[in-house]
Amino acid sequence: MSLRVFSKCILNVTPKPFSRSFTINLSEEHLILQKTCRSFAETELKPVASQFDKEQKFPVEQIKKMGELGLLSVNVPERWGGSGQDRLALAVGVEEIARGCGGTGAIMSIHNTLYVNLVERCGTDKQKEQFLKPFTCGILGSFALSEPDAGSDVGSISTTATLDGDSYILNGTKSWVTNGLEAKGAVVFATVDKTLKHKGITGFLVPIPSPGLILGQNEDKLGIRASSTCTFTLEDLRIPKENVLGEVGGGFKMAMIQLDEARVGIAAQALGIAQAALETAVAYAAQRKTFGQTINQYQAVKLKIANMALHLESARLLVWRAAVLCDKSDRTSKQSSMAKLAASEASAYITHSAIQILGGMGYVSNMPAERHYRDARITEIYGGISDIQRLIIGEAIIEEYRQ
Repeated sequence: MSLRVFSKCILNVTPKPFSRSFTINLSEEHLILQKTCRSFAETELKPVASQFDKEQKFPVEQIKKMGELGLLSVNVPERWGGSGQDRLALAVGVEEIARGCGGTGAIMSIHNTLYVNLVERCGTDKQKEQFLKPFTCGILGSFALSEPDAGSDVGSISTTATLDGDSYILNGTKSWVTNGLEAKGAVVFATVDKTLKHKGITGFLVPIPSPGLILGQNEDKLGIRASSTCTFTLEDLRIPKENVLGEVGGGFKMAMIQLDEARVGIAAQALGIAQAALETAVAYAAQRKTFGQTINQYQAVKLKIANMALHLESARLLVWRAAVLCDKSDRTSKQSSMAKLAASEASAYITHSAIQILGGMGYVSNMPAERHYRDARITEIYGGISDIQRLIIGEAIIEEYRQ
């Protein structure tokens, strides 16, 4: 295409207006939650986060207390034992918890966004009595979608669900199940007919333990080591038909909608890790002296801190916007992917920069900077790697401008 033709095409493009007016204000309720979570993180998480990381220790007592505070059912209506707050409240809360411990932030985020919120949205009243109400105050749930050969390509999952009278029999392997070792329930996805591809995928509510459900060992991870990650092996796992979540064959759409929300949770987790790294770097720079002055007086350090803060606050606005929109629409794929992409890459950049400011002290484990760096890395991977987020965003924008 010649430059002249291209210029004419550009002139004929009509800018798309924003779909809805948008403002963000933290309410008094949000601020109280933020203060509560920050206090909890300071007193209950930060002092033990390093120990949890080194020992790969699950925060049993902390999770119990978080349940008592309502942090494991932030969006669940009070009717079912939850706090009845909005998605912005959840994002604010997850950020503060992850600021204290990235692994605990992951536990809170995934339990809320991928288990209790999903069961509340799609479950029947009978299902909610068994698989939601007990999970609002300290009992954890999990989400089993990925498989060894099916990560980003969800439509290719091979776990099968075969109808047998009044039950389905599930066989297959589910990978990367967060909270799987501690959970008492799970949403497990399987296909009722492989030839239907994504249209055969169905969600099932599975109590844990169950005969035929074998839990694998805890994966030895680079970061978020306070959280558990394991494999589910399903061997003739019999699940009653009444445990189908939503409609038979409706699991793919159900999972995709929920992953939009989960990406906001991951993004909030990334913000908390980044915030902790920025605070570590600023505090260190105010104390470390070279050539007779603290290093925060050097222009290079000031510029690095400025860039860290810019990345963090820009990402936070995208995360809060996506959280607000999650309460307004079933599908927020573009906004959720933008939030996750921006926050995860900001977290990776900020945690890397913090190590650079700390120098050698950033590389040793008696300072938290290296733990923040390791914790941040997963936020660019789970919930869809960064390239997947860019594909979602790109396709959405192209569709918006389609004429």
